[in-house]
Amino acid sequence: MEHMITPSTIQVTEYLKEHYTLSEVLFFDIETTGFSAKTSYLYLIGCLYFQEGAPKIKQWFAETPSDEPVLLFEFFEFLKNFKYLIHYNGNGFDIPYLMQKCAHYNLSYNFESIKSVDLYKILSPFKSLLKLENLKQKTVENYLGISRKDVYNGGELISVYLEYIKKPDKQGKELLLLHNHDDINGLLCLSPMLAFQDFILDNLKFQDAEIKDYVSYNGLEGKEIIFTFHLSSPLPKRVSFAKQDHYLSISKQECKLRVKAYTGELKYFYSDYKNYYYLPKEDTAIHKSVAFYVDKDFRTKAKAANCYSKKTGVFLPQFQEIVSPYFKIDYFDKILYFEACSENLTNNDLMLTYIYHILQLMLK
Repeated sequence: MEHMITPSTIQVTEYLKEHYTLSEVLFFDIETTGFSAKTSYLYLIGCLYFQEGAPKIKQWFAETPSDEPVLLFEFFEFLKNFKYLIHYNGNGFDIPYLMQKCAHYNLSYNFESIKSVDLYKILSPFKSLLKLENLKQKTVENYLGISRKDVYNGGELISVYLEYIKKPDKQGKELLLLHNHDDINGLLCLSPMLAFQDFILDNLKFQDAEIKDYVSYNGLEGKEIIFTFHLSSPLPKRVSFAKQDHYLSISKQECKLRVKAYTGELKYFYSDYKNYYYLPKEDTAIHKSVAFYVDKDFRTKAKAANCYSKKTGVFLPQFQEIVSPYFKIDYFDKILYFEACSENLTNNDLMLTYIYHILQLMLK
């Protein structure tokens, strides 16, 4: 039931070398005859691990459905040797499925002592950035140019296994093992995409923010702020994505986020408007403590909507209060702006917070 393979076509990625102790990492994938653990069979568990830095593949195959508890026992005993379990949508399917099978056979195994790393969950927020029609593992493999010998999907192989347990044959078994082999092989090849974790784990490294002039496609001039920041490891392929007035590009480790700025006059609204007067001729508000110098005919009690002072400059949009003080075009506008001044643009922590804010809006 156990099959050992030494892959000859895959290499250990730099991401794994930089972020993990290889001997602590296990990739895994399961094959079943359906989605429900109550009504389907577990017929194959495949793992990829590292021995002296070289990848090895181990597979446990159920010659008959009665072998299910043996597969579970051997896999979970092997799992005890590792700290990290990397998979593709294992949190959504593989792990719950195995837990239900363990419960059925009264086996006390679980995944509590191992760190689960679900590449599918990591990539899910970036589907629009990657411009993929879906996030199936084969789709992402094709995106990266990863080839496989297997031409079937898991659903197509269910009938192959059901026929195999009736009449075992070498060719059918090889098809089943090959599909699982290529799934695990592909998962290792996809591991550089784990660099997207930097966005999720707030692990980006800010470099600088620079104000630049630009001319739009219709000839309008304006200013934009270009934020440069880095991932801890390079992505295997350049990506770019635009949404509204924001543009993100990633080349290896370097990320650039371009945000169009507002140039001109904005208003700062005072929250304690009852302590202010509004001066219609000057179109501004002044505090009551100095308003007695102004003739009563030239002032009125301020309201929330006209209790402001004005400022001219270059401003960045924010869609919730990230940086203060903030300015608006008018009182009821939902977009807030903050000044793109040197003090703000050189504050690394503040700019990283703002970058995450814009990225979350772009990736929704």
